[in-house]
Amino acid sequence: MDRHKPKLLVLTTTFPRWKNDTDPPFVYELSKRLTSSFDVTVHAPHYPGASVKEQMDGIHVHRFRYFFAPFERLAGGRGIVPKLRKNKIYIFLLPLFLASQLCSLIWLVYNKHPDIIHAHWLIPQGLWAIVLKKLFNIPVIITAHGADVFALRSPLVIALKKQVVKEADTVLTVSEALAEVLSSDTRSYEQPSIIPMGVDSSLFTPEMRNEVIRKRYGIYGPFLLFVGRLTEKKGVSNLVDAMTTVTKNVPEAKLLIVGSGELEHHLRLRVCQRGLENAIIFAGGVPNKELPSYYATADIFIGPSVKAEGGDSEGFGLTFVEAVMSGCLVIGTNVGGIEDIITDEKTGFLVPAGDVKFLAEKIIHTTKSIESYTGLRIRARELVIRKYDWRRIADQYKKALNMALLK
Repeated sequence: MDRHKPKLLVLTTTFPRWKNDTDPPFVYELSKRLTSSFDVTVHAPHYPGASVKEQMDGIHVHRFRYFFAPFERLAGGRGIVPKLRKNKIYIFLLPLFLASQLCSLIWLVYNKHPDIIHAHWLIPQGLWAIVLKKLFNIPVIITAHGADVFALRSPLVIALKKQVVKEADTVLTVSEALAEVLSSDTRSYEQPSIIPMGVDSSLFTPEMRNEVIRKRYGIYGPFLLFVGRLTEKKGVSNLVDAMTTVTKNVPEAKLLIVGSGELEHHLRLRVCQRGLENAIIFAGGVPNKELPSYYATADIFIGPSVKAEGGDSEGFGLTFVEAVMSGCLVIGTNVGGIEDIITDEKTGFLVPAGDVKFLAEKIIHTTKSIESYTGLRIRARELVIRKYDWRRIADQYKKALNMALLK
């Protein structure tokens, strides 16, 4: 351990449970890149099969326990908010989860003596970070990602978020849309700074193309791809409906759905009801290290996100950055943080959220003229690398953390 490095404690509920996990790795990727300047400890929930303590690429990982191991599934695999809505039994685990998280954090801070805390998500991590700041006088930086701003909208939670924003040394969001909503909710005159999550352009590259993937899934025509959690805000139901029209016009096109979630059974039934079993393939969760090849091999990435019934929306849309960096043509919708990434006709295509007819027409048009967009794909990749490569993003976070240390 380098005693000259400031000690950074990272609070999160989304973190790889083990090597080659399918859970989103962005907190891990950022933390790994901060180890050059900080002594990084990550505090995350335990999950069956995961280690309570381990080292991951220079990161000290502590996973807190909150119930009997087989039942510690509130975080991991799917988002906490969707799990609570899908399975009410998790509501009974939530108080234990929150109390155990705070107690574990107090113990960890007392023993580790961190110099600064970085909390991912305003609730609950941001709230507990403020408690730790009050108890131990530690500077706090908080990053809002999406559901903590868009989905948690009760008056009590908004009041808590307002207090968290007021007490934090630095508040960041990953997109312009998040910054605007959070500023409005908390009635803050100072809009949060925006630092998105990043993507490694040396991994997500067209050179990762692998024709074995096409053969594995029997895709010999246009290769359409979706990657993400199968949850309401991702709008995959609309994509399935759009494929009814797409297959009539481009019969050889196939859609590969990568990911899992609470709507998987519903989506599989929807595919069968529409007779699309030969056009839509469910790949399930794919290890993160394999995803670059999927993007690079696909022709078009489609992210049909919508605003969910509870208000949740796409906080940023990291999969769009991964797809563009991989040389994939992208189609997205005009919701949440997606418009930070996609400029229509410049880095991809935008369609109105929830408009199945428009989505189908755009897929058909781009599929039939894919070769004419080679220049757009090249220019789009150059633009997103300049803006979202992890080297640039990590440098911005290092500066934000160092500034908070000096306050």
